[in-house]
Amino acid sequence: MISAIAWVPKGASKPEPEVAELPSKEEIEELIKTGALERSEDNGSEDEDQDMDADAEKQTGEVAQALAVADALGKTSNNKSGAQLEDLTDGLKELDMENYDEEDDGIELFSKGLGDLYYPSNDIDPYLKDQDDDDSEEIEDMTIRPMDAVVVCARNEDDVSHLEVWIYEDSDDGDSNMYVHHDIIISAFPLCTAWLDFPLKGGEKGNFVAVGSMEPSIEIWDLDIIDEVQPCVVLGGAVEKKTKKGKKKSQYKEGSHTGPVLGLAWNKEYSNILASASADKQVKIWDMAAGKCSITMEHHEDKVQAVAWNHHSPQVLLSGSFDRSVVMKDGRVPSHSGLKWSVTSEVECLAWDPHTEYSFVVSLEDGTVRGYDIRAAKSNPSSELKPSFTLHAHDKAACTLSYNPKAPNLLATGSMDKMVKLWDLSNNQPSCVASRNPKAGAVFSISFSEDSPFLLAIGGSKGKLGVWDTLSDAGVSGKFGHYSQPNRPKT
Repeated sequence: MISAIAWVPKGASKPEPEVAELPSKEEIEELIKTGALERSEDNGSEDEDQDMDADAEKQTGEVAQALAVADALGKTSNNKSGAQLEDLTDGLKELDMENYDEEDDGIELFSKGLGDLYYPSNDIDPYLKDQDDDDSEEIEDMTIRPMDAVVVCARNEDDVSHLEVWIYEDSDDGDSNMYVHHDIIISAFPLCTAWLDFPLKGGEKGNFVAVGSMEPSIEIWDLDIIDEVQPCVVLGGAVEKKTKKGKKKSQYKEGSHTGPVLGLAWNKEYSNILASASADKQVKIWDMAAGKCSITMEHHEDKVQAVAWNHHSPQVLLSGSFDRSVVMKDGRVPSHSGLKWSVTSEVECLAWDPHTEYSFVVSLEDGTVRGYDIRAAKSNPSSELKPSFTLHAHDKAACTLSYNPKAPNLLATGSMDKMVKLWDLSNNQPSCVASRNPKAGAVFSISFSEDSPFLLAIGGSKGKLGVWDTLSDAGVSGKFGHYSQPNRPKT
């Protein structure tokens, strides 16, 4: 299954990603000390022992069978040794081993035919030429061009969790091509991702993805490195320490979450800041430059499912919880308790409208989507905060939603009912302009691209990444197609 999707901005990836260096002796010793290797071994030890026992039994059976056959052949040879000797003599005559080194007539050691093994130049050697072509094709496949769209999806398949870095190539003739550029094995089941360019390794910008999982830690991986085995940064998490009696005991790092990390949001304006939501009922603000938690908020009474920074006021943070509430906190007024909206069901996802600083939407477990205007709450904070609209979008949980970054009022929603729908939210009167079953199973994550705003990435329970060119739908192109036209120069 695909649990989370994140687009990488065009040009952010290195054209030729580096190959990871092997871990040093000190790094291996540190892995052993922290118990990371032991945990991975323990997880599969029981299954491996069973497999080894089965293999051993199989090998024992095969050896016994072979010995029995050999024994039978030995008995047979004693009875029929004369006949077998004759057969062996006939076979050797047929091979003509005495004349083995003599050349056959008509065959020259250095011929001048088309099958020559020697060529005066490598350029005309067809074998080397084919090899060069293969090498050049491989290099071309591994090169990420500035115009390539890159999508990172978090997957779990056959109990193996990993990140896949996909390349999406679009051509002028309308044909598209998608392939996995490289993947990264991660240690725990992924639940959420957030792309970020904060230069964790120095320089001006980087190309990283933060991953929240069933573990209490947040791993940040460098997407410009292939075959990497360790995240470059780990925020929070647990470490194992030995007690006086020599037993191992897990202990959370200072400021760490104590439950699975369910939601992540990177602050584009303050690029060292990352927000996280957890099953431990907490919302945390992380300073990635320092590698530690700077603020912990406990304004929810149940699991916190999602967090989102305001696009226009980057100090303002939304959080949505299983306690059926959405809370807005303003970092400019830390003493303020924030604004709170009650909803009818558990929160699945939420998002700020990128085209205005006052509006946001929240999707719920009961399949509805609600829109809110924070100005109504600010003008009368004591009154019941009613939604601007309520949309019965899906028959099952509305797990995910995404605003189109270029076309105002265009919202995409995805659901456990296996459908993806596109909505026109104009005048707070939502209308469905397109719907599709992308054959992804239950839809867990969708995301519009910033660079190609009408491309919608889709991931779900079937584990197959899909990209929908929404402009190919007549309803979408009819209402929003003019936003796809490049800006014309003023005359």
